[in-house]
Amino acid sequence: MEKFEKLQGVAAPMPLVNIDTDMIIPKIHLKSIKRTGFGKNLFDEMRYNRDGSEIGDFVLNKPQYRNAEILVAGDNFGCGSSREHAPWAIADFGIKCVVSTSFADIFFNNCFKNGILPVVLPQEQVDLLMEDAERGANARMTVDLEAQEITTSEGTVVPFEVDAFKKHCLLNGLDDIGLTMEKIDAIDAFEAKDSAARPWV
Repeated sequence: MEKFEKLQGVAAPMPLVNIDTDMIIPKIHLKSIKRTGFGKNLFDEMRYNRDGSEIGDFVLNKPQYRNAEILVAGDNFGCGSSREHAPWAIADFGIKCVVSTSFADIFFNNCFKNGILPVVLPQEQVDLLMEDAERGANARMTVDLEAQEITTSEGTVVPFEVDAFKKHCLLNGLDDIGLTMEKIDAIDAFEAKDSAARPWV
């Protein structure tokens, strides 16, 4: 998993509340267990017409937000069914940080396991970041995980809290497999000792 340390990028404003995982990646696209290839279907039903053409006024179809790396969203983001494809689609599109007042628990935890930083902030601070995001591509925010701060395009600093263990994993690019591989020497030593003690297994 790619490390998350400091991100400076365009933030897309999406003030809708209760964006569920089926809105993030509709079930019709859940045809693979690979983590890649889902970005083109992110927010599919809000992003495209039935004939496949783009809906021009959807935020991620607007020229200034096509390369957004930060999403400032409404309350209760990622609710609904517990599909890991939702953070896969977000990450594959190129979004590395999602800011909201609240997240569904399973989606929240899946973000960390897929290199995405979900930031929970009070409504007034989300409103401040939403307003900054609405300025377009020239308004680039900075998300500093080590310092636990988001800096707006105008220099306003917004601190945020993050679990220390989850922060460690993101800073070091460790998903569940990566965490296991940190213990590889101990695992190898145990297996060698166990093989010697129980050669018939």
